[in-house]
Amino acid sequence: MLRGPTRRSALAAGGLALATRPAWATESIVETTEGRYRGRIADGVHVFKGMRYGASTAGSGRFRPPRPAERFAGVRDALDYGDQSPQVRTVLADPGPMSEDCLRINVWTPQPGDGRRRPVLLWFHGGGFEAGSGSAPIYDGTRMARRGDVVVCTINHRLNVFGFCDLSAHLGEDFRQSGNVGYLDLVAAMKWVRANIAAFGGDPANVMIYGQSGGGRKVSICYAGQDAAGLFAKGVVQSGSHLLVQTPEQAEALTAALLKALDIGPKNASALLDAPHERLTAAQRAVVAKAGYRFEPVIDGVTFTAHPWVPSAPARTAQVPLMLGTTRTELSNQLGRDPSVYALDEAGLKSRLRPFLPPADVDEAVAVFREANPAASPTELFFLITSWRAYILNATLMAEARDALNGPRNPTWVYQLTWRSPAEGGRRISQHTLDLPFMFDNVARAPHLTGPESAETHAMTEAMAGAWLAFARNGDPNHAGLPRWPTYDRAQRRTMLFETPARVVADPFAAERRFMARYEAVRATARSE
Repeated sequence: MLRGPTRRSALAAGGLALATRPAWATESIVETTEGRYRGRIADGVHVFKGMRYGASTAGSGRFRPPRPAERFAGVRDALDYGDQSPQVRTVLADPGPMSEDCLRINVWTPQPGDGRRRPVLLWFHGGGFEAGSGSAPIYDGTRMARRGDVVVCTINHRLNVFGFCDLSAHLGEDFRQSGNVGYLDLVAAMKWVRANIAAFGGDPANVMIYGQSGGGRKVSICYAGQDAAGLFAKGVVQSGSHLLVQTPEQAEALTAALLKALDIGPKNASALLDAPHERLTAAQRAVVAKAGYRFEPVIDGVTFTAHPWVPSAPARTAQVPLMLGTTRTELSNQLGRDPSVYALDEAGLKSRLRPFLPPADVDEAVAVFREANPAASPTELFFLITSWRAYILNATLMAEARDALNGPRNPTWVYQLTWRSPAEGGRRISQHTLDLPFMFDNVARAPHLTGPESAETHAMTEAMAGAWLAFARNGDPNHAGLPRWPTYDRAQRRTMLFETPARVVADPFAAERRFMARYEAVRATARSE
C-alpha cells in the first residue's frame, strides 16, 4: 500500500516496467525501450512530451533513414515539447527550438500501466511536407484522451529538404532513400508506438493514424508504403488526399536547383552533409518558390516504386478501414487572406479562376457551380470551385479508387464539413482546418476558426469527436449522435455532411463532381498546405 507522496509502485505493462505516483500526485514515470521518462498529470490525464522515438538526424544521420533512439540511464523529464524539424518560421511552426534532433513523440493517456488496452490515436501534423509540428495547441490531446478513454500521440519528423531531398544520383547507395526519409520517420514512430504504447495504457494492435492537410497526405502515403504495412489498423485522411508523388526527374530537378542555389557543384554534393541547417532551410525556400513545387516523397525505386493512388488504390491496405473527407470551402483559408477577394464581381471571379482551370472551362465552371449553389456570392463560388480543384477532387478520386478495388466490401467512409462558421463575420464559410477544433474537442482554443463556443459548436464537437473516437475504437465511425453512416460506393456516393444537425446525403454535390471529373488528380504545389 502506498503511504507517502514519494513512494512508487511498480506494475508490469506489456513487458515494460512502470513506476507511477499515487492518483493525487502530479507526475508519473513510464519505462520505455530507451529508458524511463517522467511526465505530468494534469486535468486527470498523464502527459509525456518530447520523448525520442529516434536518434538525432544531425551529422551522420542527415539524409539517411532514421536510427533507433539511444538508451539512457536514470529518469528523463518529458515535460516540454521537443525540437521541431528545421523550417521557415511561419504561423505553422512552433515558437520553440528547431534542430535535426527532431524525432520526438508526445503522449496523452488517462492512465499508464493499468493493463488496459485503449485505442491509440497517432496524429501526423499539417503543413504539407515542409512545415509544422506536433505541438500546436489545437493538437493537445488532453480532452480527447479523457473524453474517449484513449491514448493520443503526436509527433515531429523531418520536413522539406531534410526529409525529402533525393541525393541518390549524387551520393550513392547509402542515400538511396534520402528522398523519403521524412516518410521513414513516420514508420519509425509507428514502430516505437508498437513497442512502447502498452506501457502507456494503449493497444499496439489498435492504432489509428490520422492527419489533416499535410498530415492527411502522410496518412495517404502510409496506406501505400510497404514499410508502413501492418503498423496501423485504420486511418483518417482529412483535407489531404495525396494521390501522386514526385517522379525521379522532378526530384532531381529540385536537387540540382538546391546545389546551384548553394553554389555547390554536382560532384561536390557531399558538402550538403555539413552545411548549417539554417543555410539549407533558406536555400530550399528559394528553390521551392522558383520551381512552384516542393520537396516531398518521390518514386525512388525502393521506398516507392509507383504512385501511391494512381492508377489504383493500394491493394495491400484494401481492407484497412479508411475515413476521408474535406471541408466545403478549403481554400477560403489560403485564398481568403487577400481582402480584395471579398469584393469580387462576375468579371473578377472569372479572372481569378484562370490560374486554377483551363481558360476555356471557366465560364462553364461558373455556370455549373452557380446553378448548384444559387445563393452563393461570386466570392463563395470562387472558394467552392478552387476548393474542388485543389482538394475535393482528390478526395473523391481516393474514395472511388477504394470502391473500385473493394466493391461491396469497401471499408471507406466519406464526409464533408459543411457547417458555416460565424468567425470573421462568416466570410471564410467552411475553411481548411475548421475540422481540427471539433474532432480534437478543442473549440475553446480556436475561436478564430469557430467563433465563440455555442450550442452549435457543442453539437459539432459531439458529432465529429464522437465519430473519430468510434472509428479509433471499432474501425467504424457510427455512433449514437449521428444518423446511420453507410460506407462509400460509386452507385450512391453516400456522404456524411457535418453540419447542425449532421445528415447523410447520396451524391450531395453531383453537378460539381461531374464537372470536375474531366480533370486528373492535382499534385501538391508550393502554395498548398
